[in-house]
Amino acid sequence: MPVQLEGSCHCGAVRFTVESHTPVPYQLCVCSICRKVGGVGGSINLGAKAETLRITQGEEHTRVYNAVLNRDTPRQKIASSERHFCVRCAAMLWAYDDTWPELIHPFASAIDSPPLEPPEQMVVVETNSKPDYVRLPEGQKKVYKIYGRDSIEDWHKKHGKYVP
Repeated sequence: MPVQLEGSCHCGAVRFTVESHTPVPYQLCVCSICRKVGGVGGSINLGAKAETLRITQGEEHTRVYNAVLNRDTPRQKIASSERHFCVRCAAMLWAYDDTWPELIHPFASAIDSPPLEPPEQMVVVETNSKPDYVRLPEGQKKVYKIYGRDSIEDWHKKHGKYVP
């Protein structure tokens, strides 16, 4: 049975639950979008079943940001992914993309319970856009200029962390 994650924004105006088969926060993205909307260190997204998302408080305080891809270049465009956040405190809550309508990606930073299991080894992605001042996490890690081969689900299955 999937893990029920309970999450909230920083100010507590928005609260939600979602079910996840892939609850280990193993992959840190340090792309310019994740660094600018999630903080200097980047963002960690979990995987969850979109149909299980329940906003239990404060839906009226949520808004959507569609990031700008390839900003300030001739290839600039608006991303199809939606980053949901609280308008009161600006905390990022979850990401969603119509490309994969069955999935939703809660930000690990928004999860209050249960405690998330730390991975033995982090995966750090999108380092091709990381400035030198951004430090990578301590400990064991695999680092990719873009993305590794494994999806969030594949990684969990490969490491015995997938929750059926």
